[in-house]
Amino acid sequence: MLDAYIQSYNQAVFETDKPAALDVVNQALSDGFSPEDIVFKLVIPAVELMMTLIEKDPDANLAQHFMTAQIAADVTEKMLEKFSKPPEMIGRVVIGAAYGDLHSLGKRIVSGCLKSLMVDVVDLGTNVSAEKFVDTAMTENAQVIAVSAMMVHTATSEKGSLGVRALLQERGLEQQIKLAVGGAPYRFDPELYIKVGADAWAPDGVTAAKVIVDLIREVKP
Repeated sequence: MLDAYIQSYNQAVFETDKPAALDVVNQALSDGFSPEDIVFKLVIPAVELMMTLIEKDPDANLAQHFMTAQIAADVTEKMLEKFSKPPEMIGRVVIGAAYGDLHSLGKRIVSGCLKSLMVDVVDLGTNVSAEKFVDTAMTENAQVIAVSAMMVHTATSEKGSLGVRALLQERGLEQQIKLAVGGAPYRFDPELYIKVGADAWAPDGVTAAKVIVDLIREVKP
């Protein structure tokens, strides 16, 4: 049983100790557990546990969010190379920071968690135009566009999420591509996501991964 490994791995993640988490994974592999077991029974449940903890304590340590995502992404990428056959990805998201916004930490947390949850991530970086978000989502056949904004003016700009929504409407893509947003301005005003035309928002990077997975499932039931 993986129980002992799960406890040790969760403890390492909680303490943001990446080497210790990787040691647990390597030991589990040495003891005969498959890469599939490690991803689906160790890594994904650990991300889901962190989501549950954050729901109970929204002020949980940002370093924990980041390391949970980073460890999960690193382990998943290493294990995917060892899978007996490639896993089926549940969907694809195009992610980036809004036009005029150069902050990337929150976006990196979301990306790391999504990768561990079997979501293909196309990361456009920072200062991304509305046109680039929508054009890339169309080219990559993505189900979700995720726009991060850490400042009020980048969250509410016509060149940000509002611009993405306008293009989705103009091109008749609102049923095929959902829009998720996140960042500090949305925590201060939980209704702001509606004002900028998004389908959903999340208060932190780890929870955002769950929100995005739910949106993918709306498009791909």
